[in-house]
Amino acid sequence: MKYVFAIFSFLVFVPGYAQDNRTYTGKFESIDRLIAPPSPYRTASGTPGKAYWQQRADYKIKAGLDEETNVLTGAETITYYNNSPDDLSFLWVQLEQNINNKENDGFNYIYDNIPDAVSSLAVQRLLRPVDFPSGITIQSIKDDKGRDLNYIVNNTMMRVNLTEALPSGSAMTFSIEWKYSITDRSKYLLSREGYEYFPEDDNKVFLLGHWFPRMAVYNDTEGWQNKQFQKLGEFALEFGDYEVELTVPADHLVAGTGELVNKEDVLTATQLRRFQQARTSYKKPVLIVTPDEARKNEGTKSKKFKTWKFSAKNVRDVAFASSRKFIWDAQAVKLPTHTTMAMSFYPKESLPVWSEESTKAIKNALEVFSEATFEYPYPVCISVNTSNIGMEYPMISFNGGRPLNGQMSEGAKAGMIGTIVHEVGHNWFPMMVSSDERKWMWMDEGINTFLSQRTMAERYPQYPHTVPSSIVPYMKGSQNTMRPIMANSDNDHLRQMGQNFYQKPTVGYQMLRNSIVGKELFDMALKEYANRWKYKHPNPGDFFRTIQDGTGVNLDWFWRGWFFTTDQVDIDLAEVKWLKMEEDAVTVENAVKGGQSGETLGGGDQNTTDFSNGPQLFKMSEAGDREYGQFLSRIDEKELRQAVSGKNIYQLKLKNEGGLVMPVIIEWTYADGTKETDRLPAQIWRMNEKEVNRIFLKEKEVVKIVIDPNKELPDVNPDNNAFPRSEKSGFRDFKKSKN
Repeated sequence: MKYVFAIFSFLVFVPGYAQDNRTYTGKFESIDRLIAPPSPYRTASGTPGKAYWQQRADYKIKAGLDEETNVLTGAETITYYNNSPDDLSFLWVQLEQNINNKENDGFNYIYDNIPDAVSSLAVQRLLRPVDFPSGITIQSIKDDKGRDLNYIVNNTMMRVNLTEALPSGSAMTFSIEWKYSITDRSKYLLSREGYEYFPEDDNKVFLLGHWFPRMAVYNDTEGWQNKQFQKLGEFALEFGDYEVELTVPADHLVAGTGELVNKEDVLTATQLRRFQQARTSYKKPVLIVTPDEARKNEGTKSKKFKTWKFSAKNVRDVAFASSRKFIWDAQAVKLPTHTTMAMSFYPKESLPVWSEESTKAIKNALEVFSEATFEYPYPVCISVNTSNIGMEYPMISFNGGRPLNGQMSEGAKAGMIGTIVHEVGHNWFPMMVSSDERKWMWMDEGINTFLSQRTMAERYPQYPHTVPSSIVPYMKGSQNTMRPIMANSDNDHLRQMGQNFYQKPTVGYQMLRNSIVGKELFDMALKEYANRWKYKHPNPGDFFRTIQDGTGVNLDWFWRGWFFTTDQVDIDLAEVKWLKMEEDAVTVENAVKGGQSGETLGGGDQNTTDFSNGPQLFKMSEAGDREYGQFLSRIDEKELRQAVSGKNIYQLKLKNEGGLVMPVIIEWTYADGTKETDRLPAQIWRMNEKEVNRIFLKEKEVVKIVIDPNKELPDVNPDNNAFPRSEKSGFRDFKKSKN
């Protein structure tokens, strides 16, 4: 009972400790109830558990491109490994291109009205009055004995029923024959793949992604990931090895995922020589196909065909681009343990900026991301030019950005380079750290944007990049339409997608790195996450737990506020009091008792708009025996009085107007012109999440106080961050203080 009484006494007499339940909303509570609990598969520290498993699918694909009909005809053999503890009686296969079928209920879901004036292209995208073939047509599905397997196509997903259940720990092989009607990219909003037509020379660039039936993910947290593809949530795929043969017109160049294993069959002797030269060209790209050669090639229209063969190991997807228009350059990039090849394929319409910038951007991204996470392991990384998109696949990406009549503004060039860097970065997130984009877009887009913006800041400092203040206009928006970061990919409003899944997570990681846990700890934790979950399927909880495990910082308050709510950062420096100790000795009886809950240190009134009335005086008395309780030792009163004598004491009242608890960064400007910064952790809000007082002892006289002077936090109302208040805020400017 004495122990309990001692604790009670401590809580009563510690100044400012009393908790007002009206100020408590649980912002510092654990997020355990908001994320999946630990299991034998995923530990409480954020690592894959000893019982962790994931499925695997190997593919052998042969496909042929008919550029007259825009049809890709293919046959594939899939070997599916059931590493789960469950027996499976059916399989789910993805057919994403069916999203473009007119009868699909998601093909025009983005549009919700026709305005008074509307363009013909918008009408085509909305109503599709001029129809065209699209989607994937399944021709047959057979088991390894050649027997037909029953299947049902449900929009963008296909269920394959097995004649016998696939036991845990076993594998099966089956084959699919199919046709894919490739669509004109210009006819669809958010069309990431298809063909682009160039009327001037009557040619096309084919960009083939999501182009073959692919196994859906089966995992420990939700079983089959068979959510329909609705254009925003992109990938949820298993890893495997691929052998791909692509038969295209003989005058086409093909850029694809993986290593080109039959170079001698498809490249000329000159191209082969240049390719070998590029393998040791570390300072600049080598042109394997020159602009003049590409222009000449545009007029050939060969009726013959060539087969390009690619091999890709341990990837979760493959994509390719095919055209006779391509210029091709390549450069070697030396990484810590091996050399990879950076390559760009682009039509003449992209000159001159693509020949100057694309492969260089690949190199910069490979180097920065490899240092920040783990070394890029693949033999090649390719950037293909197209219009209006940036779209990523393993080892290859399709990237927009073109000059007009050979000219491009610096802003447009920055956007083009930023797109290439971003899409190359997706090789790590989610192509190797394989989170579920179909469900959690922020898990790959947010981390990738954070690192791609870091690449831009380090390698292209002349261009603007995302900083915390970048998200302020979005954060100030209507709470009625805003969604938390943790919203599912296809549940977010299109107009908010960029801010909510890209920018807001990026700013969150910048705050963690620069203002909350520090660069060294955060960088180590992010690298730990990337390496723990390389070639695996992490969930949000795995990420949150790994960052906390790697930093040693309890960040539940941060995940809860920044990821699970739409609250704002708005810290109001509501009141400042300047105090000094009276120099006269006083007794215990006539001392002003300051510091109790609900009282200010000095008591009484003071001008709280500026420092013009000078400091308020308070008396410091000797501590009485009652304050010491059962302690027998006593403080050195003389030493303490000398330490406070002549010093300036500032009491700050801080209000959390936005709802998000955050650290408080305070810049003090002194009368002699010098400055000093104090950093208070977010935990200052634990006792009262709406309002706190903090007291500081300063040698010098303060003339100005600013909260978050360098805009490290996305404060939506900087007008209430300074003291004295400016005229803009309705307060007087600073007047010289009186002694």
